[in-house]
Order: sequence, then C-alpha cells, then structure tokens
Amino acid sequence: MKYHYNPPLLVKKLFRDFYWNTNSSKVLLTFDDGPNPGTTELILNKLSDEKINALFFCVGENIQKYPVLAQSILGEGHTIGNHTQNHKILSKISNQEKYSQIESVNILVEEKFNYKIKYFRPPHGKFQLSTSLLMKKYYLRNVMWSLLTYDYKNDLSIVKFATQRYLNNNSIIVLHDSIKSKNIILDSISLIVDEMRIKNYQFGDPEECLS
Repeated sequence: MKYHYNPPLLVKKLFRDFYWNTNSSKVLLTFDDGPNPGTTELILNKLSDEKINALFFCVGENIQKYPVLAQSILGEGHTIGNHTQNHKILSKISNQEKYSQIESVNILVEEKFNYKIKYFRPPHGKFQLSTSLLMKKYYLRNVMWSLLTYDYKNDLSIVKFATQRYLNNNSIIVLHDSIKSKNIILDSISLIVDEMRIKNYQFGDPEECLS
C-alpha cells in the first residue's frame, strides 16, 4: 500500500539524482498542472494565510492561456517549475518532442516573466533512464515526491489517510492545481497544515528544501 503514496526505496536509490525528499528536514508543498482559473486563486489565498511558500509545476499551455495567474504565482513569492508544454507522458513521445515539451516551457517563462526555471516534474510522475540526461541538457533538477495525496480523486478521506500515515519531516507533498481537486483543495491544505502542527513539522521554501 505504501508504494502508492511514497515510492519504494529501491527506486529512490536507483535515481539518486532526483529529489524524492527534501534536504532540509522541512516539508515542501508542491502543486501540479496549473495555472487553472478557479483553483489557483484559492490556493494562493490559502498559502498567503498560512505563510507557506510552494512550488508550482505548471503546464506551458496553461501559462499561455492564463498568464495573469502565472504572474500571480510568482508575484506571491512562489516558485514555478516545468511540467512540460502539453502534459505529455515522456515515454510515449519521441526524443525530439521531449526536447520541445521541456524547452518551450523554459523559453516561454523566461521571455514572458524574465524568470529562469530550475525544477522539473514529469507528467504523471512517469520517467525513464533518459530523463536524467534531459535534466542535464536543460540544467534542471527533477523533483519527484514522497507523499502523493491523490487529491485529484476528489475524496478528502484519501488525502487524510495519506497525510496522517505517510507525512514525514522531509516530505515532498503533491497536490493539484486543477479542476479535479477544486472541491477539496482548501480542506486538503488545511488538513496538511493541521497534521504538520500536530507533528511539530515545518514547511520550507523550495530553495532551502532542494539545495
């Protein structure tokens, strides 16, 4: 069961150059798939109230559709990471398309916001041996996770189970900035914050967590 929430140790050892946990004994909160109208605003307001700095893995086409929301993420002091241009699974596309999917997001964000992306997360968390080479080519750091909440299933009980069972002081947590999680996203963040306080853990910002 744990495998579904926290990848196995063997996988983490095989891919040591990927981030699975933080390096700071602090918890990093991450959001995939945005920006998305109707959820990004809710998330940003909640993070501001809780004084949490998060890492948003954004999809290029969503940045193009909703540049104001992307700017708001940066304006609130959060970090944007690369989640490919069209959320395509790397193993299902050619090498040339992989380059395009990654490079186009880096260029888009740098040209539009004068912001250089440092972090990457593959769509659906699916990667290959060649992903390490891609990271080197584009000077990116691949950030995976140690706590998948399944918030996209729109069932707060699953988020609660995952958080209470598998939250550690160096967890990288995945939530989603998407319509699928809209109905429970605020409660999911509150639940995580409450569990953090119970366990006396601290949130860290991306730079210190991924140093």
